[in-house]
Amino acid sequence: MKVLVTGHDGYVGAVAVGFLAVAGHDVIGVDTGWFDDRAFTPPAPVTAWRRDVRDLTVEDLATFDAVVHLAALSNDPLGDLDATLTDAINHRASVQLAQRAKQAGVSRFVFASSCSLYGAARDAAPLDERAPFRPVTPYGASKVHVEASLGRLADSTFSPVCLRNATAYGVSPKLRGDLMVNDLVARAVTTGEVLIKSDGTPWRPLVHVTDMARAMVAALAAPRQRIHNEAFNVGRDGENYQVRDVAALVAAEVPGSQVVYAPGGEADARDYRVDFSKIARQLPEFRPRWTVADGVAELADAYRRHGLSLADLESGRYHRLRAIASHRQAGCLGPDLRWRGVAGSAVAGRAVAAEAAGTA
Repeated sequence: MKVLVTGHDGYVGAVAVGFLAVAGHDVIGVDTGWFDDRAFTPPAPVTAWRRDVRDLTVEDLATFDAVVHLAALSNDPLGDLDATLTDAINHRASVQLAQRAKQAGVSRFVFASSCSLYGAARDAAPLDERAPFRPVTPYGASKVHVEASLGRLADSTFSPVCLRNATAYGVSPKLRGDLMVNDLVARAVTTGEVLIKSDGTPWRPLVHVTDMARAMVAALAAPRQRIHNEAFNVGRDGENYQVRDVAALVAAEVPGSQVVYAPGGEADARDYRVDFSKIARQLPEFRPRWTVADGVAELADAYRRHGLSLADLESGRYHRLRAIASHRQAGCLGPDLRWRGVAGSAVAGRAVAAEAAGTA
């Protein structure tokens, strides 16, 4: 297929484009470039547009067979920055994109949803795709709204599929240090402390970033009748953990490190376990390969090899909210998170130059 990947320059997108290309797809990326200069390792070359997803037109989408939609304000803290803006970008712009894709004749629309829509579970049993939604953040709520709208758009010519990804971890060219596993390992390597910021009891389903990419490949490869207007929890059974258990794995992997609790840490409202049996049953093309223990070892090795420092960790380089704040303080981004002014033009110019050189 000819596939448009929105948010191709983000944490997940930088991995996904490679997997999709290896699977034989003709991949085009589109990204606004917020994190263009914040790579951990050089991203793989991909033909790309530097555009805001809010501005994509029917004409832009007309030659594509599928859209893999990753672009979003990508986590709970970033979503909390401005609930109205989160709704505008994560919800309304996503629905607009799907509507225009359908109008353009795009047949398959893969939406990166999230297990965050389950929010605060009231049942200790793992949640399957029929569980009620109880989002506790604007980010989680945005995923609920988009899924509902995609369901209404589904018909004989337009097949959306919602991949409810577990909490991501693992090495990516566009590394995020603000993800739970990535952060615990980074602090262990740089400070010797595995710092838990809650009381350690919340449950999290966890999935490696490359397994998320494998799910996208599977969603495009599967026969239409198996993915049409379906939602899948993305991960593998056995990969639900309490935060304190992940911290123990990190301490065991990083010699000399010890688990430390931040003062005043409380139980997190986000607390749920997830059942992954549907995707294993209905999408056998999806074969997840990673466990958290393996991911912890991968991260620790990568941080050591690249000489990650505490200053790196606490800068905006690998922290999405701080990166956005830095652009806004410099006058590069307006209140609506669109590039503006001379500084914004300079950033956009670097992105266009990279695209022209085939390195975007």
